[in-house]
Amino acid sequence: MSAPVTLHLRIDGRVQGVGYRAALQREALRRGLRGWVRNRTDGSVEAVLHGPGDACDQVLAWARRGPPAARVAAVQATAIAAARSELPVGFECRPTA
Repeated sequence: MSAPVTLHLRIDGRVQGVGYRAALQREALRRGLRGWVRNRTDGSVEAVLHGPGDACDQVLAWARRGPPAARVAAVQATAIAAARSELPVGFECRPTA
């Protein structure tokens, strides 16, 4: 297992109204990651992933494709410093921000 990392993602394209958040949540939970995902008012999706680096990389690779109905134009991924206490237990869908 690789060292834990925390990534902030911003996903642009046709990623709202296509099941993107729920699908990303399933992918993250399947790999044992903590964090959250939410829609943004500008039409993008934002997420924070925390866990083993290899698992985060797998979800990042998935995020670049998304679910079948999505059309991902771009994914920005930034490593951030986040205290474990700031992250939810598990992986949650949050309200639009």
